[in-house]
Amino acid sequence: QVQLVESGGGLVQAGGSLRLSCTASGVTFYTYAMGWFREAPGKEREFVAAISHSGGNTDYAGFAKGRFTISRDNAQNTVYLQMNSLKPEDTGVYYCAAARVATVVSVRTGEWVDYWGQGTQVTVSS
Repeated sequence: QVQLVESGGGLVQAGGSLRLSCTASGVTFYTYAMGWFREAPGKEREFVAAISHSGGNTDYAGFAKGRFTISRDNAQNTVYLQMNSLKPEDTGVYYCAAARVATVVSVRTGEWVDYWGQGTQVTVSS
């Protein structure tokens, strides 16, 4: 049974930082590109960042560039999202995703995601 379990969400003030983690089980982790998406209240789920199987390539949404960093530890079956300089508009549920795709940019549409996590809430207060 495949499971993606996110953690690290919470309440933070604007300008603060959070580090999200997602640990996978039931999959051969290193064969999947991994990504993070988020869903704000009343909005559609949107792409945040993705990382290739090896960790050598990354892709970011415009709003994430310069503030968020995605990384992975294949030995720990875990992908991370370091979020700095958080803004109230970053509030939402953050989802981890696993996609068996050849290129990291293929993750961003969400169309090729094979597995989703259950999500972790991030709330940024002003």
